[in-house]
Amino acid sequence: MYVWPCAVVLAQYLWFHRRSLPGKAILEIGAGVSLPGILAAKCGAEVILSDSSELPHCLEVCRQSCQMNNLPHLQVVGLTWGHISWDLLALPPQDIILASDVFFEPEDFEDILATIYFLMHKNPKVQLWSTYQVRSADWSLEALLYKWDMKCVHIPLESFDADKEDIAESTLPGRHTVEMLVISFAKDSL
Repeated sequence: MYVWPCAVVLAQYLWFHRRSLPGKAILEIGAGVSLPGILAAKCGAEVILSDSSELPHCLEVCRQSCQMNNLPHLQVVGLTWGHISWDLLALPPQDIILASDVFFEPEDFEDILATIYFLMHKNPKVQLWSTYQVRSADWSLEALLYKWDMKCVHIPLESFDADKEDIAESTLPGRHTVEMLVISFAKDSL
């Protein structure tokens, strides 16, 4: 199992806000090893983990991570970005959606935001807490956020002690350029 650097940064953000997590409904998309979701569950949140329904091995990694962290009760669902499935329709409203490094391939950006948009309609106050690794200065979410009636707030890493090469004794962040965003509906759409 591999933990991506962005997952460590998002987990640090969750840890920094751990007192606000108990009882929150949280969905982690593209969870993989599920470090942020596992941490949120350990902090008292009601967590659902998800990864692509088209990649059963990724869902199995989520389940293994739950078992390894003594959280066998966590629900794991297959969600494929941009597809309306029964699993997506059945999800309860969420307070927070977690996404570490899902903005990896530009051709997936709109499908991810379409899925988030659908989930935001279940709870217009939901926020997407997302970290991503800067891979190209040419990639931008700005136009897509505007198209999907969303706004984005950049969270400085130093505001939650994540501006270091190592976090919580992990050297994974290293010298990667990781950004933290909070995405929500644009103010005038509420």
